[in-house]
Amino acid sequence: MILNTQRFRSLISKFRNKFNRPPERDMIIGAVLRNKHIITEDQLNRALDIQKSKLIENGQAVPLGIVIAELGYASESEIVHAVNEHYKLSVSSLSDNIRELVNTLRGTFVERLPSPRMPIWFQLAVTTILVIVLTAVSLNFFILNRQKEQLYDKTVKVGLVNLNYFDNNARVPLLEDNLLQLNSLVKNATEVEGIVYAYITDNNGQVKAHTDLNKIGTGLEKFKKVTNVTKQDNYTYFNHVMPDGRRVINLNRPIVFKKKTLGSVGVGVSIEFIEALIEKERTAVIFITLGVIIVGIAVAVFQGLRYSKPIKTLMVATQEISDGNYRHTIQLNRNDELGNLAAAFNKMNDQLWKNSLMQESFGKYVGPQVLEMIMDDPQSTWLKGRRNEATILFIDIRDFTSFSDGKEPEHVVVMLNEYFEIASASITEFGGYIDKFMGDAVMGVFGVPVYRKNHVERAVKAAMSLQKTLHKLNKGANRLFASVGIGIDTGIVVSGNIGSQAKMEYTVIGSSVNVASRLNGLAGPGETIISKNVYDQVKDIVNVETLTERRIKGRFDTIDIYKLLDIKEAS
Repeated sequence: MILNTQRFRSLISKFRNKFNRPPERDMIIGAVLRNKHIITEDQLNRALDIQKSKLIENGQAVPLGIVIAELGYASESEIVHAVNEHYKLSVSSLSDNIRELVNTLRGTFVERLPSPRMPIWFQLAVTTILVIVLTAVSLNFFILNRQKEQLYDKTVKVGLVNLNYFDNNARVPLLEDNLLQLNSLVKNATEVEGIVYAYITDNNGQVKAHTDLNKIGTGLEKFKKVTNVTKQDNYTYFNHVMPDGRRVINLNRPIVFKKKTLGSVGVGVSIEFIEALIEKERTAVIFITLGVIIVGIAVAVFQGLRYSKPIKTLMVATQEISDGNYRHTIQLNRNDELGNLAAAFNKMNDQLWKNSLMQESFGKYVGPQVLEMIMDDPQSTWLKGRRNEATILFIDIRDFTSFSDGKEPEHVVVMLNEYFEIASASITEFGGYIDKFMGDAVMGVFGVPVYRKNHVERAVKAAMSLQKTLHKLNKGANRLFASVGIGIDTGIVVSGNIGSQAKMEYTVIGSSVNVASRLNGLAGPGETIISKNVYDQVKDIVNVETLTERRIKGRFDTIDIYKLLDIKEAS
């Protein structure tokens, strides 16, 4: 019995999973992974349950592939590879919209259709038009019904007025049986618009007066196809059809004199006449409604375009900003919120342009690495003094003073700038930053503010690259290229902001800076001198010439120095 119960529960579970599972199209990844035996059926069901629970908890669907990867049933690379192989796609990660890509390739014709794009002016216009049309149609229906009721009541009242007139004036002639006077009363009744007939009868139902003279003296004919019989106070009215097919409302009341009924009086009002009046009113109302709708459509389209055009202008301006065109401005002559938004946008754009100019100019002073760190985290404490390991490179021109004597300052500046461009390019190419220019000298730093483990090797390669470049260009008119000496040292320095609130400078301070400067003074034209600290870290990749120990200013002991010859090809 227990086994049968368990088997029954298993069958129910399979049945439930079969019919509760999303369509195959909603399990694109799951179906592929299951069919390729990357995951099992139970793992797929487990992932679907978790996906459903996350949807209920967060109100947002989580892609099934991500759920499977989180559960550890398959890696992201396995899932992506399987989907790409099965559907011939080029998906790079599970964050891509895989379902949309698959539907585009394999979906139905409707699914492969692109999502309709409706401009905002069209949406505004359609919404306004719908409101106008619904309002106009509703008012039209309401007004026509009211008009119909009012016209019907008005026509009935006209009939009652005539009925009362005949009643009041027919009492004495009816007592006297004065047929001539009675017929004179009803003779002109049909001249009233909408009145078909009028008659007066005695107590026996004999017609004493009638607009149709042939019916005088006969019994009142029985009305045919009588409907909507209504009795109010002392009169009765109902609808009936005349022999010629005209539909008529018959109104009649007894003629009473001193509480004695003498006979009755009746009036027939044409229903076609009432309907003609209603149709006339309906036509007028319809034309007015159509006019309102046409004007409303024109106003809706105009307003839609009026509001969508500035939005499109703002969208174009946003794209220009994203492309870096900070000089793009918006011209909207509007005295509303969109005009205020355009003014604010122009103000923001102008400020961004100024900031970009400041950033570009500032970057030339502090270097791109320092600028990037400042922009990423302006409040960081990294600008304060910190101990770092760094390599310092000094570049200087030998005998620059004697070279510049007797030459025009403008000519000297041009030659210096050309030399500075080459030196700066070599330093930045290998990950260093330009700390400062001092006359004809350049100070480069490797290892700060962006730390790199091989900063010593980078500095040495930058120096060798610079010397080779200058040697190649030495054949030109700039004779400064053949007079450049370089000194390099590495060690612990303190890096950070130095200066006052009026002017700050990011730089490095330490004995390595002094040593590199002194080594630079020992280097001849076209030579690069490195310290033992530098040589010990790059000796496997460089060829050097060992020089005599030297005593340098600021140090009591002598130091070993080396002249850098070249970089080994293997490196």
